[in-house]
Amino acid sequence: MFGAKGDLFFHNPEDFMDNYHIREIADEEFGNLWLGPSKKFFEDESQVFRLRLALSEEELARWEELRAKLGTPIRINLGMYHGEEFIGWCWGYQESAMKFYMCNSAIFPEHRRKGLYTRLLNEMISRTKALGFQEVFSRHAATNNAIIIPKLKAGFKITTLEVTDLFGVCVHLNYYLNPLRTKILDYRVGQIKPDDEIKKNLGI
Repeated sequence: MFGAKGDLFFHNPEDFMDNYHIREIADEEFGNLWLGPSKKFFEDESQVFRLRLALSEEELARWEELRAKLGTPIRINLGMYHGEEFIGWCWGYQESAMKFYMCNSAIFPEHRRKGLYTRLLNEMISRTKALGFQEVFSRHAATNNAIIIPKLKAGFKITTLEVTDLFGVCVHLNYYLNPLRTKILDYRVGQIKPDDEIKKNLGI
């Protein structure tokens, strides 16, 4: 399932039958593939505040200096292909020693409603788990049901309601790669009663 960047990854057996497959893509190549469609899907059709365009040259320089101090976080770029045609993506990066931010995903309109986003989602979860991350999180416009619902079905949990100048009203979705954390979250919100495992870990 895993290999060097640029290799083919057939996460599901049906990939062989329908000619869809997932590739991990190097950063530079991914930028060339992603930027054009991303602008159409997320800039032309929305009112996102592009902070970089509003900052002064000095502020931008400080931003770059601070970003450089973060080192080189892990980044994963997944491309969905139909044959050799790039028709979707999912990418994200390491936010901390425990947390991976699943930043942006999309499938081209003519290839939607085929379960392709779920394939990308499952592949990203598999990779982050193999790397040792404890949780994956993402943020979405609060009405973006087309993305929120598949993630909830995959086991993500709504953990935060956020209001930002950049994107407006967003929800944060978290996927805990340790099942115990998911169980304790369910207990915290009153979804389940504490069992022996929860009592032991919370000292109840």
